[in-house]
Amino acid sequence: MTPHPLTWLYVPGDRPDVVAKALLARADVVIIDLEDAVAPDRKEYARSATAELLAQPQPVPVHVRVNALDSPLADADLRAIAPLPGVAGLRLPKVASRADVIRVAERAVPADGGAPTLYALIESALGLEHAFAIATAHPALHGLSLGEADLRADLGVRDEAGLDWARSRVVVAARAAGLAPPAQSVHPDIRDIEGLTASCARGRALGFLGRAAIHPRQLPVIERAYLPTPEEIERAEEITKAAATDEGALALPDGRFVDKAVVEGAQRVLALANRT
Repeated sequence: MTPHPLTWLYVPGDRPDVVAKALLARADVVIIDLEDAVAPDRKEYARSATAELLAQPQPVPVHVRVNALDSPLADADLRAIAPLPGVAGLRLPKVASRADVIRVAERAVPADGGAPTLYALIESALGLEHAFAIATAHPALHGLSLGEADLRADLGVRDEAGLDWARSRVVVAARAAGLAPPAQSVHPDIRDIEGLTASCARGRALGFLGRAAIHPRQLPVIERAYLPTPEEIERAEEITKAAATDEGALALPDGRFVDKAVVEGAQRVLALANRT
């Protein structure tokens, strides 16, 4: 089984030197950004440089965030990038409806002729209201995420607590659609390691799994935050061992009640702990 990605490293598409370094940074997934990280007069160059790189398979999975779906740039991005063998996924910004996903799924044809691997970024109040419809729009959609900077601006949110409902909404929509848990949005201050650690702990408590980063120094912090602790692993092993000998609900010696849902949770902890 392929381990679930915990670290997703964004890198600007118009900086091939930075992209090359990102591919060696030990992120689980590298995301080449053609959208927000690239100035308007650099869009064409970013696309061509990315297409040149991804004409060959890469040592780690590489996703590409295309430009806004309602712009001509997005169509050009999809035509140039989607068929390339080095592309592991396409990230779609500012998705507001299921129609956005369907349109891309029908137009973006991978090199092998199969279905594309799509991830939707929800960055507006409208997209948030349509989260479940987006999550179930097409089999090619593999995940949801929030674009928190744009969402903050759209909602007028001034502090972290103001985004908690939106974060939980996306977690629930992904789970209800049978998708993997979402990864957290980026922490924009690359020097604020303490803040990143605390934010990851909050995200984990809300049901996120893993996080996007904008600098390699953030990667080990995210990974540590989302990997199970030794205590969590010990408890999970105790639960799965007990469940292997007793069917149905049971109580552990310390009084903890264990049923099927608890066992499944313990199995997820061990699978994450054993990722390679």
